[in-house]
Amino acid sequence: MTISTKWAKPLALAVFMAIPTALSANPIERACNASDRDASRSLCSCIGDVAGDLLTRAQMREGARWFDDPQRAQDTRQSDRARDEEMWQAWRTFSTAAQQRCG
Repeated sequence: MTISTKWAKPLALAVFMAIPTALSANPIERACNASDRDASRSLCSCIGDVAGDLLTRAQMREGARWFDDPQRAQDTRQSDRARDEEMWQAWRTFSTAAQQRCG
């Protein structure tokens, strides 16, 4: 199947315009957008911005997993491992800041 030249440029432009948005969203923003919670794209974007300011990439990936698996967050909170304690403290700082900045 070939695409007529009439549609090739608009289609290429649409694909090009969509890629930066998908790539720029960090794991927290993507998880927020994909969750079944009633959050707008603008709220998820704000939360993602706060995460980008306060969390490492690894912390964002771990926190994003918590959207689908809240038990994993609970396990981290109750863990005695230093790495989990560090993650939980970073998440508390992030969540407080996100609540203040994003409402």
